[in-house]
Amino acid sequence: MVMGAATSLEDARTAAQTFEHPVGRGVDLQAEHERYLTGRHFGRPASVTGYPAAIEASYMRRNDDGRTVAAAGCPVPGIGEIIGGSRREGCLDVLERRIAELGMDSRQYGYYLDLRRYGTCRHAGFGLGFERPVMCLTGVDDIRDVIPHPRTVGNADS
Repeated sequence: MVMGAATSLEDARTAAQTFEHPVGRGVDLQAEHERYLTGRHFGRPASVTGYPAAIEASYMRRNDDGRTVAAAGCPVPGIGEIIGGSRREGCLDVLERRIAELGMDSRQYGYYLDLRRYGTCRHAGFGLGFERPVMCLTGVDDIRDVIPHPRTVGNADS
């Protein structure tokens, strides 16, 4: 099942279910929304694309519509998103403009901007948390039960 983020939000918004986090346009999908969509609504994993640019990271490349980014997430029933990725912005001027739009301090991103300033290529990246696929394989409901080195109150620096 492939669906746009706007469709996902609309499906969650019209659900006969109350969510802890509000659902609406321009709001990011939360894990509870992803679990509802893949568990109760569709009953299978999904691929969500077209996330709103206004709420996504500065380094994500915008789609041609200018409102969404070239990104995808893959939520699965009972867990939520197990992998997410995006195409990265390669144009220095676009990246600098986006950093300014978000009110970020460009001095903190000098090294990253230099990567674009001195040449780049089309590229993308993704994140896959090892624990979430382990949850899928083992049927464990709580991610804390599969994390090799969990952080709990009082045992790790914040």
